[in-house]
Amino acid sequence: MTRSAPRRRLATVALVVDDYDRAKAFYCDVLGFECLADSSLEGDKRWLVVAPKGAAGAALLLARADGEAQMQAIGNQTGGRVAFFLETDDFAHDHATFLANGVQFLEEPRREVYGTVAVFADLYGNRWDLIEPAP
Repeated sequence: MTRSAPRRRLATVALVVDDYDRAKAFYCDVLGFECLADSSLEGDKRWLVVAPKGAAGAALLLARADGEAQMQAIGNQTGGRVAFFLETDDFAHDHATFLANGVQFLEEPRREVYGTVAVFADLYGNRWDLIEPAP
């Protein structure tokens, strides 16, 4: 009997931040994510996980920088490329809400073959695509 390949999914992605509470406020209050976990760990570390409300995709582990090398990576974990892709089924609504909440968009919305998209910067300067996939 042949064994089928194990099922896998990308569950959590670490994002290096400077301060737990500041990062949590941005992702939850400004972008409207929900806090899935916020637990104390040894020392003053926390297991802080956020994700878009109702999302079935990967979540973000907001990991406070530990040491100078990690501090230097904050906001530039992908060398200036878009790091995250936030899909929506209502681009116009989310774009307007994010603007009203002070999110900095780095470009005007545009239509591509894959959908409507605009790049925005998070609290640290990491680049995100807000994207409504084409039907």
